[in-house]
Formats: sequence, structure tokens, C-alpha cells
Amino acid sequence: MTGVLPRQGIARLIESGAIAAEAPILPEQIQPASLDLRLGRVAYRVRASFLAGEGRRVEDRLAEFEMHRIDLDQGAVLEKGCVYVVPLMERLALPDGVTAVANAKSSTGRLDLLTRLIADGGTEFDRIAPGHDGPLYAEICPRSFSVLVRPGMRLNQIRFRQGQAVLDDTALADLHAREPLVDGEALISEGLGFSVDLSPALAACAGFRAKPHAGVIDLDRIGYYDVSEFWETVPSPKGRIILDPGAFYILVSRESVTIPPSYAAEMAPYLAMAGEFRVHYAGFFDPGFGHASAQGQGSRGVLEVRCHEAPFVLEHGQVVGRLVYERMAEIPDQLYGAGIASNYQGQGLKLSKQFRAP
Repeated sequence: MTGVLPRQGIARLIESGAIAAEAPILPEQIQPASLDLRLGRVAYRVRASFLAGEGRRVEDRLAEFEMHRIDLDQGAVLEKGCVYVVPLMERLALPDGVTAVANAKSSTGRLDLLTRLIADGGTEFDRIAPGHDGPLYAEICPRSFSVLVRPGMRLNQIRFRQGQAVLDDTALADLHAREPLVDGEALISEGLGFSVDLSPALAACAGFRAKPHAGVIDLDRIGYYDVSEFWETVPSPKGRIILDPGAFYILVSRESVTIPPSYAAEMAPYLAMAGEFRVHYAGFFDPGFGHASAQGQGSRGVLEVRCHEAPFVLEHGQVVGRLVYERMAEIPDQLYGAGIASNYQGQGLKLSKQFRAP
């Protein structure tokens, strides 16, 4: 079968030993089209981000770049602006023909917590080639807030696919004609384009900007933190905002998007030269996201935006990213939002789950 492997396909990889772990893999780790990865018991503070490189092991590179190591068993703070490497509990022995791609979980991205997968022999972040046999590591760099972490926390997730599953523009347009993927006109160009919502309805609070000198966030504390201690609201009275260089923003897409059960999607940048900013995409979109079959009525995409060197005007309706759709190898036996703890089904403008609703 060609496509992204669903829950039951991931379960088969676990049963076969292609996915193994030092502690038993928990049922709640297995999402409709991905597997959550867990932090191990130690973090290495390193001088700089790195890739293992062809024919080299991450363990050997750690010996080159390690500054000190931190025991996570009692919980430890990963400090803003520092780079850490954490061995994960899971390891892979991928069969031929199966590739893997990782991404930060939604809550991780919404905290501006840069988290990328690295592996032995890797020449790219978040990409695992067929036949890979070895451990996995998370590179973690808190950008806006220091965070308290413990073993077993799940900051990133991994997808598995067989063959080429990405829909080209013709196939995507055909799918949209059969089953609308957005409410309104679809902008299809190497994926489904989406734009930012800075409409008059959101004039008082079009988004949030991270405060530069906030406290530590314990990632296990759900619905705990006061928004005002970590974020300031961003008004857009004229349908635009000016992004400050180096600042991190949470905004929302104008479009409500839908992922049908036979498909998955991934957020990607629109055009590298479209402006002095990037959408810090954390996103896997699971089958059923925003879909009626999973109690959805379309869901907005939350945008994690960081400005680069120069202040930049972002205006209502400006295209900022795209969703790349892929076929599933099978329909998952459980969809996003259907009987599972899906924090962002039916979402609008929403911060990570650690914050109390404003």
C-alpha cells in the first residue's frame, strides 16, 4: 500500500519490532497518522545545533559539542536561547520502502519551542531514510520561554509513509471539487494556500506576542498559566499589524480547513521571498481534522510567526503558508477528534494547552 501509515499500520510496525522503545509504547502515543516520541532521562547542553552527517553517529558528535549533561528524572529547566540534545525512548529499524518524517507537536510549536529530530547518519533534520536502524534524538531550543521537562514528555511526533503520497495540484483541485477543503475559494499552488486573519472582527485581539522576560513553563501543567504573564495581545484596528524583528506571534488563518479521513496534511512555508517573516510551522494535520465525520465543522490553522531582519507589515488576507496533502495508505481506525483527546479540533485563535482560556 502506498501512502501515510495510519494508527493500525504504526501498531504493526511496533509489533514487528521496526519501532521499539526502552519503556513500553503507550496507546495514547499512537495518533491517527503519527507516533508521539518521548524524551529520555538525560539532556545534553551543546554549543551549537548539529547534524550527525553521513556515516557518523550522533553519540560521537555529542562528545565534540557537549558542554554539560542534565538529569531529567526530577524535572529540569531547559533555558531560553540554549540548545539541548535529548536521547528519545524510541528507536527505529525501518523496513525497506518505509521513510519517516518528524515534526513538532502543536503545543510545542505554539510555545516557540524549536524541536527537531536527529539520527545517526542524518544529513537533514526530521527526515529518516528507509533501512535506518538506530536510536533517535530530539534537538530542543526554547526560543521564547524556558521550559521544565521530564522523561516521557512528548514534544515531537513522527509519521511513516510508503512510496510517494503527496497530491499534486491537479489531484488536490479534484479533491477540493469533490469535498471542499476550505470555506471559500481554494488557492492551489504546490499545496493549498492559506492566509492570515486580521479582519475587523478580530481588531481588539488579532493574535498574541510572546513577552520577552516571562517565567518558566512546566509543560505538564495544563490550563494552568495566566495568559497575561506570558503574552500580550496584538490589536489590528486597520486590518494589519507590523511584525517586530525577533518577536514571536500566534495568529490564525482566515480559512477554516478540512482534512478528509483518507488524507493527512503538513503545514509548509508559502514562498521564501514573500516577506521578512516565516511561519514557524509545527504542523501535522491528522485525518479528520475539521471534518464532519469527526465532529468538526472546519478548523482554523494556528500560525506561529517570527519576523526576520526588518519590521514587516502583515495585512488581512495575505497568504502566509500552504497545506501539503498526502494520501493515507488506509483510513485510520480512529480519526482526529473522534473519541480521543484532541485539544485543537474546531479551534480558532488558540494558545497552547498550558494556558487558561483568556
